[in-house]
Amino acid sequence: MSEKELHRLGVIKDICHKRITQVAAATLLNLTRRHIQRLVNAYRLHGDLGLVSKRRNMPSNRRYPTEFREQILNIVKDKYSDFKPTFACEKLLDNHNIRVSSETLRQWMVADGLWTVRRRKKRQIYQPRYRRDCVGELIQIDGSHHDWFEGRSPKCCLLVFIDDATSKLMSLYFCESETTYDYMNVTRQYISEYGKPIALYSDKHSVFKINSPSRKTSKQMTQYGRALYELNIELICANSSQAKGRVERANFTLQDRLIKEMRLAGINTIEEANAWVPHYISLHNARFACLPHSTDDKHRLLQESNVELDDIFARQVSRSLTSSLTLQYDKVIYMLTPTDKAKCLVGKKVMIYDYPDGTLSIQHCGESFEYSIFDKLRHVQQGEVVSNKRLGAVLAAAKRSQEERENEPSRNRNSRMTSRKAPKRSMNPVYFADVEFKTSSSRD
Repeated sequence: MSEKELHRLGVIKDICHKRITQVAAATLLNLTRRHIQRLVNAYRLHGDLGLVSKRRNMPSNRRYPTEFREQILNIVKDKYSDFKPTFACEKLLDNHNIRVSSETLRQWMVADGLWTVRRRKKRQIYQPRYRRDCVGELIQIDGSHHDWFEGRSPKCCLLVFIDDATSKLMSLYFCESETTYDYMNVTRQYISEYGKPIALYSDKHSVFKINSPSRKTSKQMTQYGRALYELNIELICANSSQAKGRVERANFTLQDRLIKEMRLAGINTIEEANAWVPHYISLHNARFACLPHSTDDKHRLLQESNVELDDIFARQVSRSLTSSLTLQYDKVIYMLTPTDKAKCLVGKKVMIYDYPDGTLSIQHCGESFEYSIFDKLRHVQQGEVVSNKRLGAVLAAAKRSQEERENEPSRNRNSRMTSRKAPKRSMNPVYFADVEFKTSSSRD
């Protein structure tokens, strides 16, 4: 007997022993008094079995006929044996005008051996962790790619810096894609305003971590990681998005509220958004930020000068100087001015500082050298590997390049040059007349 039937059995026994009335039992079981009388009669005739449902272990009255089930399974075996239940259900309706639910068809296919039940992967459990105690102890960073301007401008990326102790938005920065220079720019703004935090918590994006399985690159740092190392800021990469859940949840909130706030404020471009976003940060923190466990601020004072910060937040690459005082970087050959100091550096390593504003400096032991540029490769190679998060910006650049190439005037060869095709021979009309005369004479 089921639990419901056992409960009814106790009430019916109380009625038979006259401990309660049938009206009270009807109210207790939420049944009519006449149905209570039927249950009492069944109990008096058959005992406990009188309250067991007679339809138990019997097929449903609303089931499909056996012939209909066999017809559908035969069609599936003949034509849709490798189809999934939902797809096979659609084809039965489209091609055979047979309507049946996908779940019913799935059960039939499982019972007939046409479909194997797949075990669902157990959901991984992530244990919550406590917040950090102090502000500036751990800053979670992430980039959120979204249609932030709702079609008023192209899709872009929002770089989010959020404090782990208070869930306070520290910095927001709109950019076209999630690149090293963009992270360097927003990090420089952050440390200039708040100071240097203890650590930054990020994902395993290529900006933060070299994901190559090679042993040679496993211990190397990215340009952004090198800049944080020079600033004495720890960079920690999370194993999963759940580990940095505060910044992930902040992204969902921003994708809802920030978009609507920019719509109301009439913000339509990245430049306007970056100028307006401090106003939203103050509103957001007033509503969602919480108090830290400790009042200590772990941010450290910024001791580096602006010149030092320029070098730290530049792309630094070392190159060997050839005997002709040349070196190659980013598909371009740079030639140093042949001075006495430059000639002493032949065969030695020099450092190239590629700044975010597009300027470039070649230095050795802090001393800069003059150079000239020889452009080696002007075109981007086909099949170049592009990160997924930079795909939008690369496609936009490719579109602009294609439009420029289409607008270029078509090139024509010099008319004074000889033709590449063999010229058509022009026969002498006298020769044609002579040939025709000889032909007619031979026929006569």
